[in-house]
Amino acid sequence: MSVFQNALEEILVAFPSVEKNVAHGETSLTCQVEDGYPILQALKSHSDITMNMLIDICGVDYLHYGQSEWETATATATGYGRGIQRMDDQDKDGFKRFAVVYHLLSFKNKERIRVKIILDTQRLEVESVVNIWPNASWYEREVYDLFGIQFLNHPDLRRILTDYGFIGHPFRKDFPLEGYVEMRYDAQLARCIYEPCEITPRVTVPKVIRDQDNRYQEPSKEEK
Repeated sequence: MSVFQNALEEILVAFPSVEKNVAHGETSLTCQVEDGYPILQALKSHSDITMNMLIDICGVDYLHYGQSEWETATATATGYGRGIQRMDDQDKDGFKRFAVVYHLLSFKNKERIRVKIILDTQRLEVESVVNIWPNASWYEREVYDLFGIQFLNHPDLRRILTDYGFIGHPFRKDFPLEGYVEMRYDAQLARCIYEPCEITPRVTVPKVIRDQDNRYQEPSKEEK
């Protein structure tokens, strides 16, 4: 085992609830929100690990995770299927819907680590890591804007991609594709105004299932 892996195992001894997984040569750590900040700080400060670069922070919404959004009938000979029934959401008892994922890189060891913090669905809060990696500021603002996750002790937590008066968080799975309002420029008022959305929601991508035994075949000469 390398010096890097030995040091990582030493850190994980202090966090028994953290789950470690290694796939494709990269290490992923999954932890609860109370262990998130301490373990991120340890990964940066430990001399044999030194995760000195924060590559990215992203939010994850696990609503509908592992479920098909639409069930479809078997495709016809022409190859088309139709969405017939929307699937129910997961049972909300004990369901952890949101997570924040940190992608870290060590220049010294040429190693990457992914840290996933599982959030309390009733309290979407996690400690800011701006004082560990200053470039986290814009990443955290983006996650706050798109998912509505609060980063405690962030120096300037506000929207970064949407309008200041934007309603909702567009990367949540239950945010409607058409949105809640429409924006247009009013020449008489000389400003942009918001109006209720008039777009009718609909499925735009057909969900097609083709069975191997029901492939379309060209009719024979006799059938023609």
